[in-house]
Amino acid sequence: MSDSDSENRPCKKRVKTKRAPKRNIPNILITGTPGTGKSRLSKCVSEACPEMKWINIGEYAKEKNFMGTWDDKYQCHELNEDALLDSLEEPASIGGLLIDHHIPDLYPERFFDAVFVLRAETSILYDRLEGRGYKDAKLEDNVQCEIFQTILDEAKESYEESIVF
Repeated sequence: MSDSDSENRPCKKRVKTKRAPKRNIPNILITGTPGTGKSRLSKCVSEACPEMKWINIGEYAKEKNFMGTWDDKYQCHELNEDALLDSLEEPASIGGLLIDHHIPDLYPERFFDAVFVLRAETSILYDRLEGRGYKDAKLEDNVQCEIFQTILDEAKESYEESIVF
């Protein structure tokens, strides 16, 4: 086939890369809108499976100083994504990570063997976030994300659907 033939073929849908070879202990992403129970579930899993290393990304980023500039609108720091991903590359290749984070499309597909997306009723979610002190745009945006299943859609777009639960 000549170069001109390949240029005339219609574009194909993005082909997802293969995940890393099977690890002895899988890597799991527990994701969902803030307030859906990611940390509570992660704690339970880590207690039941002590060989897994639970990493709450918010806490981990603070510990490792991966915090970027302050976002006035959302009243939080931005995340230094490159530094975070670099720090997780080697442990992810070994396996046994239990990542607790609300941004599923941040990570390379090869990092995870299973992705669990937690959901919550919006009235319950609203009360939880309000109880945490979320205000205005941050509160509204998170409830809207849950209504429109944004996190679930991002997970399905970022990983093979067979590993998204």
